[in-house]
Amino acid sequence: MSQQSAQPPANTTTLFFVALIVFVDMVGIGLIVPVLPGLLEEVTGETLDRTAQIGGWLLFAYAVMQFTFAPIIGGLSDRFGRRPVLLFTLFMLGVDYAIMAWAPTLFWLFVGRILSGIMGASWAAANSAIADVARPEERGKFFGIMGAAGAAGFVIGPGIGGLLGSIDVRLPFIAASMLAIGGAIAGYWLLKETLPPDRRRGFSITRANPLGTLIQMARHPVVFGFLTVIFFMQMAAQSHQSVWAYHTDLVFGWSTLQIGLSVALYGVMVAITQGALTGKVIARIGAARTVLIGFIISLPANLMFAFAPAGYFMVIGIVIGSLGAIAFPAIQQMMSERIADDAQGELQGAVASTMSITSIIGPLIMTRAFGTFADAQGVYFPGAPYLLAALFGATALCIAAWNISRIKATPEPAES
Repeated sequence: MSQQSAQPPANTTTLFFVALIVFVDMVGIGLIVPVLPGLLEEVTGETLDRTAQIGGWLLFAYAVMQFTFAPIIGGLSDRFGRRPVLLFTLFMLGVDYAIMAWAPTLFWLFVGRILSGIMGASWAAANSAIADVARPEERGKFFGIMGAAGAAGFVIGPGIGGLLGSIDVRLPFIAASMLAIGGAIAGYWLLKETLPPDRRRGFSITRANPLGTLIQMARHPVVFGFLTVIFFMQMAAQSHQSVWAYHTDLVFGWSTLQIGLSVALYGVMVAITQGALTGKVIARIGAARTVLIGFIISLPANLMFAFAPAGYFMVIGIVIGSLGAIAFPAIQQMMSERIADDAQGELQGAVASTMSITSIIGPLIMTRAFGTFADAQGVYFPGAPYLLAALFGATALCIAAWNISRIKATPEPAES
């Protein structure tokens, strides 16, 4: 059993570079979003409606790989350290984007997406590095900075991808490849290891898999409770990722530009909230209250999306809802405080797998809800997915409140 040790103040250089890796990773993903439909049309020769279905299967393959490999990546980082895992996965993402830039057939696009899903699971190792070098009371702040880096990358990526894609549909993949490989090379010289050898542990495939990891987390009832909170929170978030473009087009007649700007606004607001506000809020009122306030803020935003009578209500909802992003870093802090130093990768793998589950089933539920209630011949309520999101959010709030009350009643020590 490994107990958590006292940690020095966070190494800002290390934290900055880990955030940079996350930023580069998300820029690379965002670069290809605007051009993937065009690339699929070029490779398959199919119509747009058919390529949309193929794109859905590509997303499914990506999510399944992340769900499967996030615990493995986390476990490997607990065994070999964060630095080699982060650098290897970032370099292999560069190789993956190169494959997709070259892909002559649909088969190779699927190979690329599968590889992306595996290597994209490096999120677990990146967050583990934060837990290694940040004091427990600072982790929420730095988890927030990590989230802000990812949000900023995803906002910038599609803009650059759209610009490059207007020249050649494969050019964004080449740019993403160069960005990832360049980041890995820079990291070789700049990134320091955050997990010393005396805080590492052996790798076991019986633990480093989705089921085994969740079984280990179940030994910590509070941590497992927060994983349940994350599940419902991310199920709510799937409403935005799955039907936002369809809903705003159908109900308000938004153009592609308006939809893109609204997504960019949300990304910018989340980056500001998690990067600049989260640490201050946690320091002022504590992680537990930050979690509850974040969920309380999110509820009216989803209700506004569901019943919005005009487009500007959606914009107001974006601003309000993005403030609720303070909850997730605070949850991460509370979970990491209850897990030993040599099991932080396992914890982050469990978090990533939980989020990946919602990426697999969430779009199916939300698009079905939208399709069912957007049919003018039946009960017309295209905002149904957002009402469902509000219910998921309310469930997450109730579980979080109950979980926090358990912490106050019986504090849970960290152990592996």
